[in-house]
Amino acid sequence: MGDKKGTHRTKMAKVYCVANQKGGVGKTTTTVNLAAGLAPNYRVLLIDLDPQGNATTGSGVEKLKLSSTIYDVLVKSIPLSEVITEAPSGFDVVGSNRLLAAAEEELLTIPDKELRLKKAVDSVRKSYDVILIDCPPTLSILTVDAFCASDGLIIPMTCEYFSLEGVSDLLLSIRQVREQVNPNLVISGLLRVKFDPRVTLQRQVSDQLKSFFGKSVYGTVIPTNVRLAEAPSFGKTGLQYDPSSRGAQAYMAFAEEFAKKEKLGKRTKG
Repeated sequence: MGDKKGTHRTKMAKVYCVANQKGGVGKTTTTVNLAAGLAPNYRVLLIDLDPQGNATTGSGVEKLKLSSTIYDVLVKSIPLSEVITEAPSGFDVVGSNRLLAAAEEELLTIPDKELRLKKAVDSVRKSYDVILIDCPPTLSILTVDAFCASDGLIIPMTCEYFSLEGVSDLLLSIRQVREQVNPNLVISGLLRVKFDPRVTLQRQVSDQLKSFFGKSVYGTVIPTNVRLAEAPSFGKTGLQYDPSSRGAQAYMAFAEEFAKKEKLGKRTKG
């Protein structure tokens, strides 16, 4: 998988995991649509680290037809470059399916299990500008592997009371990873998703987030949007499925904000 035309690369990719220990917070939707939003200007790799394989499907890749997946990389030490698929969504994908569920138990007996993904990811950093990792909605060995492989963490969250609790638990996990394995891991930002400004509680939680986390909260807010929810069933990202929808427009704005905040620089296709 070569460089995008018209680009000159002097830096290795930055790696970001998209994580939240609470399910149903738009984690996979965020990973897939951020990848799609960055893809026109940057060389993007998405790694699906969730056994459900939803990011794989949402990127337009048929997970059950994959001959090899991230499972083979983690457990069988197959080079990451050999399991990369070029997705119709404009970025590259390392897919996942139910086989990955078995990896959690198998990894427990492998030396340096927390660093398996990091070593694999480091081998392809020169080929990309951005690498995004979609994590499972639990603090498993897979999520720890993602934390160890990443430079930054993107936390999508709904503006609900229980989401605040979930972020508190996540911050504790991050602190432990920093102390034990990856001292360089930082929180890139918190992204408010599925937001409905008509709901008083959501506005209140949003204000609490901004008060507590300050500039770590992205300015972009992703609204509740049925078109985003429909897109995966068609094997498309929200940006492909209905680029004019409010949800797609919000993720495009988020991709711009993210690129600027992370100082990715401006690259364009030739």
